[in-house]
Amino acid sequence: MSRVQLALNVSDLQSAIGFYSKLFATAPAKVRPGYANFAIAEPPLKLVLIEGAGEPGSLNHLGVEVEGPELVGAAQARLGGEGLVTAAEEGVTCCYALQDKVWVDSPDGTPWEIYTVLGDAEMQAGQLRASQPSSAACCADRPDLADQSACC
Repeated sequence: MSRVQLALNVSDLQSAIGFYSKLFATAPAKVRPGYANFAIAEPPLKLVLIEGAGEPGSLNHLGVEVEGPELVGAAQARLGGEGLVTAAEEGVTCCYALQDKVWVDSPDGTPWEIYTVLGDAEMQAGQLRASQPSSAACCADRPDLADQSACC
Protein backbone atom coordinates (compact mmCIF):
# COMPACT_ATOMS: atom_id res chain seq x y z
CA MET A 1 0.00 0.00 0.00
CA SER A 2 1.32 3.43 -0.94
CA ARG A 3 0.56 6.49 1.15
CA VAL A 4 1.26 10.20 0.92
CA GLN A 5 3.88 11.66 3.25
CA LEU A 6 3.66 15.13 4.75
CA ALA A 7 6.77 16.37 6.56
CA LEU A 8 6.30 19.43 8.75
CA ASN A 9 8.76 21.68 10.56
CA VAL A 10 7.79 22.11 14.23
CA SER A 11 9.15 24.26 17.05
CA ASP A 12 8.20 21.94 19.94
CA LEU A 13 8.20 18.25 19.14
CA GLN A 14 6.36 17.13 22.30
CA SER A 15 3.53 19.65 21.77
CA ALA A 16 3.25 18.63 18.12
CA ILE A 17 3.16 14.93 19.04
CA GLY A 18 0.36 15.64 21.51
CA PHE A 19 -1.66 17.60 18.97
CA TYR A 20 -1.29 15.16 16.06
CA SER A 21 -1.91 12.15 18.32
CA LYS A 22 -5.28 13.69 19.20
CA LEU A 23 -6.04 14.90 15.67
CA PHE A 24 -5.47 11.48 14.08
CA ALA A 25 -6.36 9.35 17.14
CA THR A 26 -3.09 7.46 16.96
CA ALA A 27 0.28 7.38 18.69
CA PRO A 28 3.50 8.03 16.78
CA ALA A 29 5.13 5.01 15.15
CA LYS A 30 8.64 6.35 15.84
CA VAL A 31 9.99 9.07 18.15
CA ARG A 32 13.66 10.05 18.22
CA PRO A 33 15.48 13.25 19.23
CA GLY A 34 14.02 16.05 17.10
CA TYR A 35 11.94 13.64 15.02
CA ALA A 36 8.66 11.75 15.07
CA ASN A 37 6.54 9.99 12.51
CA PHE A 38 3.00 8.69 12.45
CA ALA A 39 1.79 5.82 10.25
CA ILE A 40 -1.85 6.84 9.99
CA ALA A 41 -4.26 4.24 8.62
CA GLU A 42 -7.23 6.50 7.92
CA PRO A 43 -6.64 8.58 5.92
CA PRO A 44 -3.55 6.73 4.67
CA LEU A 45 -0.80 9.20 5.63
CA LYS A 46 2.78 9.17 6.81
CA LEU A 47 3.10 12.32 8.94
CA VAL A 48 6.67 13.35 9.78
CA LEU A 49 7.52 16.01 12.36
CA ILE A 50 10.97 17.62 12.27
CA GLU A 51 11.94 19.87 15.17
CA GLY A 52 14.16 22.89 14.60
CA ALA A 53 14.33 22.81 10.79
CA GLY A 54 12.91 25.70 8.81
CA GLU A 55 10.11 28.00 9.91
CA PRO A 56 7.87 26.31 12.52
CA GLY A 57 4.57 25.29 10.99
CA SER A 58 5.98 25.27 7.47
CA LEU A 59 6.20 22.46 4.98
CA ASN A 60 9.50 20.60 5.03
CA HIS A 61 8.79 18.31 2.05
CA LEU A 62 6.19 15.95 0.58
CA GLY A 63 6.51 12.36 -0.43
CA VAL A 64 4.97 9.06 -1.33
CA GLU A 65 5.98 5.98 0.62
CA VAL A 66 5.94 2.86 -1.54
CA GLU A 67 6.32 -0.82 -0.69
CA GLY A 68 9.71 -1.64 -2.22
CA PRO A 69 12.82 -0.51 -4.10
CA GLU A 70 11.40 -1.73 -7.42
CA LEU A 71 8.58 0.81 -7.08
CA VAL A 72 11.11 3.59 -6.41
CA GLY A 73 12.96 2.57 -9.59
CA ALA A 74 9.73 2.42 -11.57
CA ALA A 75 8.78 5.91 -10.35
CA GLN A 76 12.18 7.26 -11.36
CA ALA A 77 11.86 5.72 -14.83
CA ARG A 78 8.33 7.07 -15.24
CA LEU A 79 9.23 10.58 -14.07
CA GLY A 80 12.34 10.65 -16.27
CA GLY A 81 10.21 9.45 -19.20
CA GLU A 82 7.96 12.44 -18.58
CA GLY A 83 10.98 14.76 -18.91
CA LEU A 84 11.32 15.55 -15.20
CA VAL A 85 14.76 15.86 -13.62
CA THR A 86 15.17 13.37 -10.78
CA ALA A 87 17.84 12.60 -8.20
CA ALA A 88 18.10 9.03 -6.89
CA GLU A 89 19.50 7.86 -3.59
CA GLU A 90 20.01 4.21 -2.70
CA GLY A 91 20.70 2.87 0.77
CA VAL A 92 20.74 6.27 2.48
CA THR A 93 20.19 6.75 6.19
CA CYS A 94 17.46 9.32 6.63
CA CYS A 95 15.02 10.04 9.44
CA TYR A 96 16.11 7.01 11.47
CA ALA A 97 15.59 4.63 8.56
CA LEU A 98 17.58 3.06 5.73
CA GLN A 99 15.87 4.12 2.50
CA ASP A 100 15.94 4.10 -1.28
CA LYS A 101 14.38 7.21 -2.80
CA VAL A 102 14.04 9.45 -5.80
CA TRP A 103 13.54 13.23 -5.54
CA VAL A 104 11.79 15.61 -7.91
CA ASP A 105 10.79 19.27 -7.50
CA SER A 106 7.45 20.78 -8.51
CA PRO A 107 7.45 23.84 -10.79
CA ASP A 108 7.27 26.02 -7.66
CA GLY A 109 10.20 24.20 -6.04
CA THR A 110 8.28 21.96 -3.65
CA PRO A 111 10.46 18.91 -2.98
CA TRP A 112 8.79 15.52 -3.41
CA GLU A 113 10.37 12.18 -2.59
CA ILE A 114 9.18 8.73 -3.59
CA TYR A 115 10.78 6.33 -1.15
CA THR A 116 10.77 2.98 0.53
CA VAL A 117 11.99 2.09 4.00
CA LEU A 118 14.47 -0.78 3.95
CA GLY A 119 14.94 -0.94 7.73
CA ASP A 120 15.44 1.04 10.92
CA ALA A 121 18.66 2.95 11.49
CA GLU A 122 20.15 5.00 14.28
CA MET A 123 21.53 8.47 13.70
CA GLN A 124 23.75 10.77 15.72
CA ALA A 125 21.74 13.01 18.04
CA GLY A 126 20.62 16.16 16.25
CA GLN A 127 21.71 14.90 12.83
CA LEU A 128 18.52 14.34 10.88
CA ARG A 129 20.01 15.67 7.66
CA ALA A 130 23.34 15.05 6.01
CA SER A 131 25.74 17.85 5.12
CA GLN A 132 26.46 16.34 1.71
CA PRO A 133 23.07 16.06 -0.01
CA SER A 134 24.41 14.32 -3.11
CA SER A 135 25.75 11.43 -1.03
CA ALA A 136 23.17 11.07 1.76
CA ALA A 137 20.46 13.70 1.70
CA CYS A 138 17.51 13.64 4.01
CA CYS A 139 14.35 15.50 4.82
CA ALA A 140 14.99 19.24 4.48
CA ASP A 141 18.11 18.71 2.35
CA ARG A 142 17.91 16.98 -1.01
CA PRO A 143 20.33 16.63 -3.91
CA ASP A 144 20.98 19.78 -5.88
CA LEU A 145 18.87 18.97 -8.90
CA ALA A 146 20.90 21.44 -10.98
CA ASP A 147 24.02 19.33 -10.40
CA GLN A 148 23.81 16.74 -13.15
CA SER A 149 26.38 14.53 -11.42
CA ALA A 150 23.80 13.99 -8.66
CA CYS A 151 20.96 13.32 -11.09
CA CYS A 152 20.00 10.35 -13.17
